[in-house]
Amino acid sequence: MTFSPYFCAPRRGPSGKFFYTVAVKFSKETYLYWYELMQLIRQFELAAEEKYKMEGKIRGFFHAYIGQEAIAAGCMTATKPGDLFITAYRDHGLAIAKGVSVNSCMAELYGKATGCAKGKGGSMHFFGKDVNFYGGHGIVGAQIGTGAGLAFAEQYRGTDNVVLCFFGDGAARQGMLHETFNLAMLWKLPVIFICENNNYAMGTSIERTSNVIDIYKLADAYEMPADTIDGMTPETVHEGISRAVTRAREKGGPTLLEIKTYRYKGHSISDPQKYRTKEEVDEYKGRDPLTQVVSTMLTGKMSSQEEIDAINLRVDAIVAESLTFAEESPWPDDSEVLKDVYVDANYPFIVD
Repeated sequence: MTFSPYFCAPRRGPSGKFFYTVAVKFSKETYLYWYELMQLIRQFELAAEEKYKMEGKIRGFFHAYIGQEAIAAGCMTATKPGDLFITAYRDHGLAIAKGVSVNSCMAELYGKATGCAKGKGGSMHFFGKDVNFYGGHGIVGAQIGTGAGLAFAEQYRGTDNVVLCFFGDGAARQGMLHETFNLAMLWKLPVIFICENNNYAMGTSIERTSNVIDIYKLADAYEMPADTIDGMTPETVHEGISRAVTRAREKGGPTLLEIKTYRYKGHSISDPQKYRTKEEVDEYKGRDPLTQVVSTMLTGKMSSQEEIDAINLRVDAIVAESLTFAEESPWPDDSEVLKDVYVDANYPFIVD
């Protein structure tokens, strides 16, 4: 098995603790890192959902990552901090994984000035330039072209950084994808196109939207390397991403990865989910990535239940702190309304 050359580098876990992810198949430290990250994403989403539904503290759109956490975890251990992530509107989990602070993420959901987009982006527009997280995009498929643009910039600068560009199965039907694939292959850009295929787009199965239901085959028209990956375990995600990252760093150009996953919640928080059965959801919950990682650690005697419980307590404290931070943070000042909208501060078409 081939590992990323960065796999042995120390990584700061969600609680601030450093994990040294040693390249054995796979180390205890790696599993602990994966579990803590996935549990943090899960508990953040559950807490935010409660504030949305029960207390009305969060408004607007809200797309939970629950069920898809293994993708974020596997991508993190297969990449280095300098690599860039860009995604669609189901962005909370990837933002937290990449290192956008949990406090600023929760504050953004609350619309507060301390949010990662100054309270002006909300759920769909998380952002963290300092950690190379470039959104959070509300327009379906828009990030595909932007992701290739980020990769072009890295290639132009002569870095060995790779861009991971995430999109859903619904966005795979956008024309932007084909235009971008063509140029990405022509210019051999260091970008990995990742389709997080959770089967239903907004609520319509892939079988009802296209004759091509194996999304990775869309790469064939451009002679782009492609693969399909089980997205319910961080191990398989890590391996698939690592192969693609190595190819990109060695100037082999882009890869399309169809990562098959499943969201346990609806498309958004208001989705009645009438297009799928409870039995189907329960079947996928039986493959919960968090449960699988815990089982691997316990049966392999890599961790004790006490260590897992300690992680759970740390995560609970982090999420609780983020809620307090969001509650106590100020609202954006009225003077912020037109800031960050136009590059030119004296844009002539702004009127009182």
